[in-house]
Amino acid sequence: MNNIIFERFKNYWFIYPFILLWIIKPFLPEWGVVPPKSCLGGCGTIEGMIPFVQWVNNLIDILRNYEIFGFFTFREFTRSIANLIDIPLDFTEALLYKGFNTIPLGPMPWVMILGLVIILGLYLRGVNLAILGGACVLYLAIFSLRGIWTLSMKTLAAIAVSVPLAVIIGILLGILGAKFKIAERLLNPLLNILQSLPHFSYLILVAIFCGVGAKAGVIATVIFAFPPMTRLTILGLKELSSEIIEAGRMNGCNKWQMLFKVELPGARSSLMLGINQVIMQCLAMVVIASFIGQPGLGHDLLARLQNLRLGQAFEIGVAVVFIAITLDRYSQALVLKEPKRKIEGVFWKRNPYLFGALIIVVFSFILSLLTAAAIQLPKEYTISISGYLDWGIKFITTSLFVPLGIFRDFLLVYFFMPTKAMFQSMPWVAVIVLVGCAGWKLGKFKLAMTVMFFIFLIAASGYWVRAMITLYMVSVAMIISVGFGVPVAIWASRKKSTTKLILNICDTFQTFPSFIYLLPAVMLFQISDVSAIFAIVVYASIPITRYTIFGLRNVPSQIIEAAKMSGCSESQILWKVRMPLAFPEILLGINQTLMFALFMVMIAGFIGTVDLSQEIFRALSFNDGGKGLVIGLCVSLIGLTADRLLVEWSNIKKKEFGLIK
Repeated sequence: MNNIIFERFKNYWFIYPFILLWIIKPFLPEWGVVPPKSCLGGCGTIEGMIPFVQWVNNLIDILRNYEIFGFFTFREFTRSIANLIDIPLDFTEALLYKGFNTIPLGPMPWVMILGLVIILGLYLRGVNLAILGGACVLYLAIFSLRGIWTLSMKTLAAIAVSVPLAVIIGILLGILGAKFKIAERLLNPLLNILQSLPHFSYLILVAIFCGVGAKAGVIATVIFAFPPMTRLTILGLKELSSEIIEAGRMNGCNKWQMLFKVELPGARSSLMLGINQVIMQCLAMVVIASFIGQPGLGHDLLARLQNLRLGQAFEIGVAVVFIAITLDRYSQALVLKEPKRKIEGVFWKRNPYLFGALIIVVFSFILSLLTAAAIQLPKEYTISISGYLDWGIKFITTSLFVPLGIFRDFLLVYFFMPTKAMFQSMPWVAVIVLVGCAGWKLGKFKLAMTVMFFIFLIAASGYWVRAMITLYMVSVAMIISVGFGVPVAIWASRKKSTTKLILNICDTFQTFPSFIYLLPAVMLFQISDVSAIFAIVVYASIPITRYTIFGLRNVPSQIIEAAKMSGCSESQILWKVRMPLAFPEILLGINQTLMFALFMVMIAGFIGTVDLSQEIFRALSFNDGGKGLVIGLCVSLIGLTADRLLVEWSNIKKKEFGLIK
């Protein structure tokens, strides 16, 4: 018995210094509990222990005003680059909704877009995909009493420019990273920061150096979208089989021929997956970019959310979701589409889909000359159900007002508020000691010093209190997400049919732009911590469910058979065999859940949470680049700290089970 107690004490020793420091908190000096010059109350202008905000703002002022070689400032240079975005953007806008001024040619008629989307769906996957694409276009055209069609075309015009730019930048940087180790070492931390940095942090910098409007939105979208393309390009080029490389060399290819005719085609699947990720990232960001003047569905959605016009917001939200699902399914089909050998014969036999597309273009052009309704449906032919939606939302919220109010207040009073107070009361030196001890246990000195340094930077920034409130919201949402996602995944992993069903639901939910999750949250729980955490939980439950299913389904069958031969029941097999072996994957799922929660908690700040997200929105309102970037880095450091610890823990468990060496 004593040996068991000693072993448990030995395994969890890293927690006890933290608990001890918390117990002796009344005896600690004030600076040991809350960092000096930390953000309290209204969070006005602060310096922090280290004046990071002032340093960054000084650097921004230099970049704004210092003339390089006496000719131009950095801001003038970036704005001239940004002006180049207007060239392709003017073209896509003219093509989709403005029309061309230089030639007497209007925008693409809606019947043409409908036909081309259906043809593309037939080419990529077949009838089902064509029906999905056609339904999306019909919804945008018919439910356009409040201008959804034009708003959608503005959004798609920005995406049509953002996606190619992000793909090209991602591929070029990926090639550099794959070919040169120094480039990869430089790219990895940059990509880590960009992928963990809240969107709003660099929205401020884009607004300062590139202005506002559609072109600024495109630039912010490209910055957000190119990292996954870069990572997948590096991965695809590095994982090429040696046989492919040797075959190219044996055929006398030089380095450029090897790259463009052997290596990039060989990495096609990774590159196409990267394009899929870029498309979805661009759609997510083009909504958020409305904060710096990006026109389109996102701008209208945010305006209606702010005014609590939930019926109209829901109608626009459906349009955003429809576009997201359609683009996701089409890009996934493009990833899986294998090149086919062309058949012999006349043009329409060799290229039936291209021929069909040409017929649709000609037919649509003729039809648009005959009737203006072919270009865009007149308002008398369009509909809106926002009035009915408002009535339905009012009926639901009125009928559920009392039980939902009681439930919301119960959670706030007895769970959320005490948890929030607990996180705020944690001495910052105790938190540093906790992560340092955890890092030492998992990865010894290097990991311990790294994570302690990350936490110290947060404390020194001056935003410790707000960071703890953010951590409280993320932690509560993670506990609920894991408590919901793991049981669902266990149930789903038992049969292939349920696995497929739950994974399809996860795929669908993951395509939804983040702001969509705020609609049901505000509808049900009004504006409170409960509504914010509800939105975070719905969004963050996706990765833990997916990773747990993956871990449980990939337990080697011979191990399961050995357990059955040993007389284990289904329950014993689950808890003694499958769950332990799936635990490393579950840890990675928890890691991704944390990242999703951190991302969503920044979005939830839009409905009034009192944490780092609120400070970022303030920085965005006052165009305070230093404050926005420093707060964003605080959020990024929370994510990077957890990522380092959880990934190391997962690797340790994999080594214990012999899954990796």
